Amino acid sequence: MRIEHVPVEEIFDLRWSVLREGLPRETAVYSDDALPDTFHLAAYDPDGRVAGCVSFFPDELDGAPAYRFRGMASAPDVRGQGYGAAVLRAGIAEAAARGADLIWCNGRTSAQDFYEHLGFAPTGDLFHPAPTHTPHYVFTYKVTR
Repeated sequence: MRIEHVPVEEIFDLRWSVLREGLPRETAVYSDDALPDTFHLAAYDPDGRVAGCVSFFPDELDGAPAYRFRGMASAPDVRGQGYGAAVLRAGIAEAAARGADLIWCNGRTSAQDFYEHLGFAPTGDLFHPAPTHTPHYVFTYKVTR
């Protein structure tokens, strides 16, 4: 598995097909994609295909320097093989190197076990954001140095 910093265009198709299935392509475009300190990571399978992806951008949480991630996805045929965990761990390391004390996301409850296995904790009340309206929590991770 190879992980690289990439332009958003490199990961967009995977993000859209996994996270916005059945919705228009523009629903997978995030305004945060263009922020100057945003970074995008791709995990490539042995054939060179993007098999996992995530985007990180600075976004304070409760007054702490933080990075939020969005658009994390892994191709359905490689789920459980570590591609999602690999891009998330690489993103956490990069955000920590950039000064983040917290990493956070609005995460689907269907991924709660995955996030908790990586050290994230759900916080706050359950909510159902548009456009998917699937149940979510805010998940947080405290960076240790």
